[in-house]
Amino acid sequence: MPWCNSRGFASSAVVRGSIPERGSTEDDENTFKILIATDIHLGYMEKDAVRGNDTFVTFDEILKYARDNEVDFILLGGDLFHDNKPSRRTLHSCIELLRKHCMGDRPIQFEILSDQAVNFSLSKFPWVNYQDENLNISIPVFSVHGNHDDPTGADALCALDILSCAGLINHFGRASSVEKIDISPILMQKGRTQIALYGLGSIPDERLYRMFVNKQVTMLRPKEDEDKWFNLFVIHQNRSKHGATNYIPEQFLDDFLDLVFWGHEHECKIAPERNEQQLFYVTQPGSSIVTSLSPGEAVRKHVGLLRIKGKKMNLQKIELRTVRKFFIEDVVLADYEDLFHPDNPKVLQKIEAFCFEKVEAMLDLAEQEQLANPQQPDKPLIRLRVDYSGGYEPFNALRFSQKFVDRVANPKDIIHFFRHREQKDKKEDENINLHSLIAKPPSEGMMLRVEDLVKQYFETAEKNVQLSLLTERGMGKAVQEFVDKEERDAIEELVKFQLEKTQRFLKERRIDAVEDKIDEEVRRFREAKKNTAEEDDDVLEAINRAKSHRPLEEPSAAFSDLDVDMLEEANADDLDEVVLAHTTRGRGRGRPRGRGDQTTSSRGTSRRGRGSTSQAESKLTGRGRGRKASAPSPLKNASILDCKNFLNC
Repeated sequence: MPWCNSRGFASSAVVRGSIPERGSTEDDENTFKILIATDIHLGYMEKDAVRGNDTFVTFDEILKYARDNEVDFILLGGDLFHDNKPSRRTLHSCIELLRKHCMGDRPIQFEILSDQAVNFSLSKFPWVNYQDENLNISIPVFSVHGNHDDPTGADALCALDILSCAGLINHFGRASSVEKIDISPILMQKGRTQIALYGLGSIPDERLYRMFVNKQVTMLRPKEDEDKWFNLFVIHQNRSKHGATNYIPEQFLDDFLDLVFWGHEHECKIAPERNEQQLFYVTQPGSSIVTSLSPGEAVRKHVGLLRIKGKKMNLQKIELRTVRKFFIEDVVLADYEDLFHPDNPKVLQKIEAFCFEKVEAMLDLAEQEQLANPQQPDKPLIRLRVDYSGGYEPFNALRFSQKFVDRVANPKDIIHFFRHREQKDKKEDENINLHSLIAKPPSEGMMLRVEDLVKQYFETAEKNVQLSLLTERGMGKAVQEFVDKEERDAIEELVKFQLEKTQRFLKERRIDAVEDKIDEEVRRFREAKKNTAEEDDDVLEAINRAKSHRPLEEPSAAFSDLDVDMLEEANADDLDEVVLAHTTRGRGRGRPRGRGDQTTSSRGTSRRGRGSTSQAESKLTGRGRGRKASAPSPLKNASILDCKNFLNC
């Protein structure tokens, strides 16, 4: 099998095809074999009668591939869990599968050379799990966290930390600071092949973008023979552009990297793509299951078997056989004017019959594919997106879906009606209807976020409902924390924190207690910190205050019982869209924790390879501790105008 030089001297050498047989001559003592997968989303739709087991069945298939191919380790790119607080059933199933496939007596063929006290500094057991004398690990699993399962709460813990403490997963790639990130690699060696494994868990894209621009992200390199290492980087961020700064350009990454393993993006683009500017390759395995009914999810799902020997690599894609098939098609009614005339009294019946034929055709295709692969689930996912622009009306989608209730896995959202509205040039016509904005379908690969909705709503709202003290961005982030992480005090703490800070500012400026002057100074103070690091710090401080109010043991989250992926139907004349796109989660907003920033390749005699612990500890930035709940402010319910007495103190 041909191999590819990691610097791209033979771009045609990357081969995709069948998996080589065990014991292949290419799998010698100098070759790393790594199974790569990402965005498994365990627990997605677990309460659905049809789709409830899909994620667990596919995860079982992935682990079987790793075991059957005798890989050296499994590398996950984030979002192992769909929910930040997975259910007991989800955690139980995950632990069961990891114990079933990844524990055993098979010897591990590679060793860790770096200081593991730095690599796993936040773990209670800061060493790789297969070197724990109390565990028998046959396949180590290394994973960064994603935006769905990122650290949160007063102790900044996530579900991966539970698995790490149980000795089932090696959780790495957590940032230690919001001001500066030093990414220290895990240094591995098998025979003569050496790998420097870098990882960075999910961080809000805008923040990480700004940190890259300000040169606050550093990838540390081994001190010895740095050119002999194969440099592999795992990242979980937006790759496609969702806004001016809501993604991470590949050009931001260091050019000494050989391969970038990109998580978070669900479309499967697993074949390595060469970045001609930075001269590294990027592989994007995509999600293991369908979590949104969008075109990118219709691409066949794969995991990868990555072989690394010296500075050369070879990546084979392995199609997942247990994934539920998903078929999607778009129909623009205006393209069928000869069949559908808006003035025809029976046009609605004709459109419904036409859509029925389209769905039947997709079901026939699904049946043919299912015969070729009996491991596939019986009922496919079907999506027909109908653009009814041009004077047409939608028919009853719920009644239409009832015809396929026993044949598809998503009978409630087969049909998605939408229409395009012409752009208005006048500024005064751009007021946002929040309900129609929510109902607007996301563009391909793009999801609506609560933070963006709040920001856009206030920026376009009338003057009498504009924010005068808080910034739109700050309020948006607080609401996002409330929705995604159930930080119930986030909004209240942000309001209280900003009120106290503004009062201190006014007192320092010794402003006269005149309403107009106070309003003007508040406006200047607010505008001065918009879109700055100070604004982010204020939100972070408020969120940390909210976290400190949590009890040590919380009751199960109220939102965990909600089926957030059920799509609702709406038939209102003032909406552009009829079907509501399902709610999405925001980017990871867990508070980062400390991690060491040294890269020495310590080769001490310790079996666990912890290197010089004292040296590592001296370089750690320290663990954050939950703050005590601040005393309630006497001005908790006061407005700016109520601070006259405060100013005169």
